[in-house]
Amino acid sequence: MYSWDPLERINRFTYRFNARFDEHIFLPVANGYRRLPGAMRAGVHNFFHNLAEVPSTANYILQLRLKGGVRAIGRFVINATVGIGGLFDVASRFRLSDEQTGFAATLSTWGVPPGPYLVIPLLGPSTLRDGVGFLGDYGIDYGVNLANIYRGYQSYPLGALNAVDQRSRIDFRYYGSGSPFEYDTIRFLYVHRDLIQDEALRKVGRRKSPNTVQPAGK
Repeated sequence: MYSWDPLERINRFTYRFNARFDEHIFLPVANGYRRLPGAMRAGVHNFFHNLAEVPSTANYILQLRLKGGVRAIGRFVINATVGIGGLFDVASRFRLSDEQTGFAATLSTWGVPPGPYLVIPLLGPSTLRDGVGFLGDYGIDYGVNLANIYRGYQSYPLGALNAVDQRSRIDFRYYGSGSPFEYDTIRFLYVHRDLIQDEALRKVGRRKSPNTVQPAGK
């Protein structure tokens, strides 16, 4: 059950802060959001999910997984046009699978280990690598700045709406298990999920490697 957690005291404090914020602010807002019509919530989710294809495309290219990059940009273009700005997931009907990636996966692909466990304020469980990955993905979004929604005052309500939509789709409740070891369990599950995902990415790299090391003419 051991996971590298050199900042455990700070992480436990942040975990408690996140639990209080979730109980008194985040979760009540998310529960109110759930009362909106399903079609409206689906449109909001599809809109933000389609925007995430932009950093996904960039990261597929950085991982040298060009087929994934083509699929991601194809999904974005189809949903942004035929799907009316991304409100409808039309690309799935064209059998373009929804398999997004991020900068944390890019770092993993190039051998960067997860690093120490972190609990990030408001965001929750993470590792040093995943925290850097979050910043990298946000940096791509901020740099591209589609429809000028990542800069200026409009970015704050849109970012809050995206966060509420994501929270409304997660059933997790802080201290819902009643276990005194909830922090330890969440840490173990998160870190080992990262390790499993790292192994999956390494398998993808090994499948590609024979084609990348063959001499010309083979």
